[in-house]
Amino acid sequence: MRVTSVSETDPTVSNPVIPGFFPDPSVCRAGDDYYLACSSFEYFPGVPLFHSRDLVHWTQIGNALDRPSQLRLPPDTASSGGIYAPTLRHHDGRFWLIVTNVSGDGNLLFTATDPAGPWSDPIRLPGVHGIDPDIAWDDDGTCWCTTAGVGQIRLDPHTGETSGTRRQLWSGAPGVKAPEAPHLYHIGDHWYLLIAEGGTERGHGVSIARGSTPTGPFEPCPANPILSHRGMDHPVQNTGHADLVQGPDGSWWMVLLGVRPGGGTPGWHVMGRETYLVPVEWVDGWPVVGELSTDMAAPPWPLSPPAVAPELRDDFDAAELAPQWISLRRRPPEDCTTQERPGSLTLRARGESLDDADVTFVGRRQQHPSCRVRTLVDVTEGQGRGGLAVRLDELHHYSVETSAGQVRVRARIGPLSTVVASRPVPPGPVVLRAGTAPAPMVDARTGPDLVSLGFEEPDGTYVELASLDGRYLSTEVAGGFTGRVFGMFASAASAHFDWFDYEPLES
Repeated sequence: MRVTSVSETDPTVSNPVIPGFFPDPSVCRAGDDYYLACSSFEYFPGVPLFHSRDLVHWTQIGNALDRPSQLRLPPDTASSGGIYAPTLRHHDGRFWLIVTNVSGDGNLLFTATDPAGPWSDPIRLPGVHGIDPDIAWDDDGTCWCTTAGVGQIRLDPHTGETSGTRRQLWSGAPGVKAPEAPHLYHIGDHWYLLIAEGGTERGHGVSIARGSTPTGPFEPCPANPILSHRGMDHPVQNTGHADLVQGPDGSWWMVLLGVRPGGGTPGWHVMGRETYLVPVEWVDGWPVVGELSTDMAAPPWPLSPPAVAPELRDDFDAAELAPQWISLRRRPPEDCTTQERPGSLTLRARGESLDDADVTFVGRRQQHPSCRVRTLVDVTEGQGRGGLAVRLDELHHYSVETSAGQVRVRARIGPLSTVVASRPVPPGPVVLRAGTAPAPMVDARTGPDLVSLGFEEPDGTYVELASLDGRYLSTEVAGGFTGRVFGMFASAASAHFDWFDYEPLES
C-alpha cells in the first residue's frame, strides 16, 4: 500500500510504511525476507501478517489467527479487547508468534513453517502472566518469555510449560508509567532489553537497557528515552512500541507505532496507531535512533515495490474474502458468504444495529486521511436492512443504510443516537457512499476531518445527506486502541453487496 517517490538526486519514501490501524508492530527477518505482525483487538481474523523485501513496501499475506479454534472472542468482548501486541520471531527454521488474548484465553503461542499460513492451533501458556509477551532464545537454546511489567520466566515453547519463578528485570525510568512491549535481543557482546513506557498516548516513548546475560542485570541507556515525541511539535505523536531489525546491508532499523493527530486542540487521530520505520545507528554500544520523518530518505538498497498494485475494489468473485477484510469478534460462514449469490457478498443480520457487539459487519481499515468508499447494496428481498458504516466502536460510528425504499444516515456518539437525515429512493439496489476530507480550520475546536455520507442517483450524481464532524470518531473522544474501519453491515434479514470500492484521495 506504499507510494514511493524517487528522484535521481533525493530518493524518498513515505512514512508510515503501513498506514492505518496496524499497531504494535513486531518484525523478523528470514533470509532476504521480512515479516511483520500487528495487534487486531476485537476483530476477526486476527493478527494481520505482512511481507517485505525492502522494509518499505509491505504486502498483507494473511492473518495468523483465521480459525475459531485459534481465536475465541466471545460476543461480549469489549471493543479494544481481544488480541494484544504480538511478537513474531524466526528461530530454528520455524516462525513463532506469541500474543495475549485479554478477553479470556490469556497468553498463547503459535507456530508455522510459512508465515502466510496455516498457523498452528494455540499452545496455551498458563504460567506466563502479563500482556505484550516476547520470546527469545539464548545460546544454549533456552527460551525466555518477557512480559509487560517487565518480568521474565523460562518457557518451553513446545509444551507451553514454564519453569522457575518470574523475575523482575527492569521497570524503565523511575516514576514513568506502563513499562511494556519488551523485546530481548543478543547483539554483539550484550543482551538488550527494549521497552515502551509512558503509556501509548502522547507520553509514549522507547527506552533500552543492556546486560551481559538475557536475565540481566540490566543497565539503562543514559540517553533514554532513545525515541519519544512527547512535548514536541511533530506531525507524528504517541511514538513507541518498537522492534529492531537488520536491513539487507546489515544496517539497523526500527519499526514502531505512531499516530497522526489533526485538527485543533488537543488534536484527534482517527486512523489508529500506524506502523513507521526509522533508521538506527550504534554508538558506544547503544542504539541511536535517527529522525522519524513522514518523507523519509530511502534506505541504501534497491527498493522492491509490489509488481501488481493492491486491489482497491472487490467484486466478491472469489470463494473466500481477501485478508484485508475483518469482522467483529467472529465470522460464521452462514452469516457471511460469497456463495449464495455469485459475485456478491451476502450478510445475514445478527445484531439489530451497529450498537450491538454481535452485529454482522465486514470492513477494511481506513488508510488515507482523505478517501471515498462506495458499495452497491440490495436489500429488496424481504425486510432487509443494511448499509455502509464508518466505525470506531459500538458507541462511536456513522452509517448510511437502506431499507424499505429509504436511505438514512445514522450517527452514534456516546450515549446519543439519532437519524440525521433520510431520503426516499426508487426500488432496487442503491449505491451508498461515505468519505472523508480535511475540515476547514475555524478555531481550536475544529476536528481533523469531515465525514460525508449519502447515496448516488442512477446517473451517478452524489446526494450528500450529511457531513459530520470526524473528531467524534477519534481515539481521543472514544478511547481505546483501535482506528476507523469502513465496512458493510446487515441489521435486519439479509443484505447483498455487489462490490465495494475504496479510493484514496489527495488531501
